[in-house]
Amino acid sequence: MTAARDNDELLRHLQKHSFDYFVHEVNPRNGLILDKTADNWPCSIAAIGMALTAYPVGVERKFMARAAAVERTLLTLRFFAASEQSESETATGYRGFYYHFLDMESGKRAWRSELSSVDTAIFIAGALAAAQYFDRDTAEEAEIRALAKQLYERIEWDWLLQDGETLCHGWRPERDAGFLAYRWEGYDEALLLYVLALGSPTHAIPPRCYDAWCRTYEWKEIYGIGHLYAGPLFIHQLSHIWIDFRGIRDAYMRGRDCDYFENSRRATLVQQQYAIRNPLAFPHVGELCWGVSASDGPGPSRRRIAGVERRFFDYIARGAPYGPDDGTLAPWAVVASLPFAPEIVLATVENFHRLHVHVANPYGFKASINPLFNVGTKDDGVGWVSPFHFGINEGPTVMMIENHRSGMVWSLTRRSTPICVGLRAAGFTGGWLDDPAG
Repeated sequence: MTAARDNDELLRHLQKHSFDYFVHEVNPRNGLILDKTADNWPCSIAAIGMALTAYPVGVERKFMARAAAVERTLLTLRFFAASEQSESETATGYRGFYYHFLDMESGKRAWRSELSSVDTAIFIAGALAAAQYFDRDTAEEAEIRALAKQLYERIEWDWLLQDGETLCHGWRPERDAGFLAYRWEGYDEALLLYVLALGSPTHAIPPRCYDAWCRTYEWKEIYGIGHLYAGPLFIHQLSHIWIDFRGIRDAYMRGRDCDYFENSRRATLVQQQYAIRNPLAFPHVGELCWGVSASDGPGPSRRRIAGVERRFFDYIARGAPYGPDDGTLAPWAVVASLPFAPEIVLATVENFHRLHVHVANPYGFKASINPLFNVGTKDDGVGWVSPFHFGINEGPTVMMIENHRSGMVWSLTRRSTPICVGLRAAGFTGGWLDDPAG
């Protein structure tokens, strides 16, 4: 078997098993997706957006029958269309937005979580992708399209500006003013959020808000690689799950003679170079063992290992090269960089496979590992392994493997009117956006 066929089989295996998360970790009565595989854990609204995008991929790859995907998608969208939208502390959402975490059975707000702007955007991106894929002239598929349109158009994106220039992170009903103190500023996963908010036919934010967001960017040169900086790897991936940024540029990227896809490629190269340089002297990281992102971890704790005092974190947004970094790696985040830099990602994925981070795991690679943490207790090369699987990890694995192999998700959203309108409102030009049929 050739190396190419070996790689294809490995990716097919990872994609299928990651897809299975959305088949099994679901409430079959309402379509809600478990945030992570822990006892009594709630649903994540972002994981639902991942699922709605994954089902069409599953149909194309023959992981799921089209009829089953239609049924599951309709079940989910009908639930949200009928769910309570009010100021109640136990509602599912308010003003079209949804709470970050929802009870798996009732769909009501869980954990006093925030009404989340970006997680709602991820949900809606999934709904729009589903609407684009399910295009047949049947009552069921027509209803999917109608529900996705309804859910998108009732979101009051402009409400989250609150007389400011940039979008607010979210809102809680218990707060006097309600709105969270933080706004989406600095380059991050909000790229998708801004595009959807700009594209709304009912509650669009003005283009000046996008320009204000871009003014908070930081361009850095690291290891001789100039790029728009964000430390965690997932930031350079999340919006790209749905939007094909190849060859299209906004004013900021035109000024840098770059685009966001190329920027993500450079950020991926920086991650590998950080591991090769290994400034914190972790014994396990290197050319074929890297990937620092938001992930579960073995802490919080401190340990002295080989004479060095190490601090370990639990779930945190790890970043490279400025940290935080405790040696915890996220194999899924490497896989999700596959479209940007396959020449370095494939070899690293093969190495993770050799480390057996997929063993005794029904959903592809383990969420995160730290080979340093269990030094002296076992010598399997893997060390600490997260006991959980996360929907927001499995989703990027499924979709970015598919974008690498066929560009399928990108092909769907390139035909999505809201995304195209939003991109143009943000000032994007060039490439496929100027010639959608090209």
